[in-house]
Amino acid sequence: MISNAYAQAAAPAAGGDPLPSFFIIIGMFVLMYFFMIRPQQKKAKEHKQMVDALQKGDEVIAMGILGKITKVSEAYVSIEVSEGNVMHVQKHAVTMLLPKGTYNDISK
Repeated sequence: MISNAYAQAAAPAAGGDPLPSFFIIIGMFVLMYFFMIRPQQKKAKEHKQMVDALQKGDEVIAMGILGKITKVSEAYVSIEVSEGNVMHVQKHAVTMLLPKGTYNDISK
């Protein structure tokens, strides 16, 4: 009286070619490289060049503190933050090189 129920055959898979999705993934990696990785590498390279070129008398901002470099060693710089007050910081802590005269304009 009750007939047997049988499962239907599976439908064929749509989009059998995986090549277009592979190109989309590769394209996303290329975009990520040009919009995220490359600018960060460029900025790091510019910072390293700036740190390597530091010399006595340069006016800099290090850790948010404005000062004038009084001594440069291989890994550290001495920064005069006010008359007679000198801070010793690592070179990579220097974030910005300022134009000459900025320190005197602000300290007046």
